[in-house]
Amino acid sequence: MRGVLTGVNLVGRFLLELAALAALAVGGYAVPGPTAVRVLVALALPVGAAVLWGRYAAPKRSVPDAVAAWYLTQAVVWGGAVAALALSGHGTWAVVLAVLMAVNTVALWALGEWSPSVRR
Repeated sequence: MRGVLTGVNLVGRFLLELAALAALAVGGYAVPGPTAVRVLVALALPVGAAVLWGRYAAPKRSVPDAVAAWYLTQAVVWGGAVAALALSGHGTWAVVLAVLMAVNTVALWALGEWSPSVRR
């Protein structure tokens, strides 16, 4: 049963990571300014977040021993996604995303899967 819970929560984690990228794009598009600037920011935020995540937070990250960067990257990307939704007028979705992220993180921590030492 533990393996099933772990698998479900890891799939949930991946889906939440994708939702965070989408939230950053929504927030980027909501910045004031010309459409070209809004599109550029909507593309740059998720791409920047994905680069940070791949380098410091992903299970097969390129910098595996940067423990502080692992925690900081998760806080910045996930916190930024929630803030982007809230600031772009999607407060309810921001709360839903934050709650789902918190529940998933606690579940993975309880299963021993949320740690910078976990590598796949």
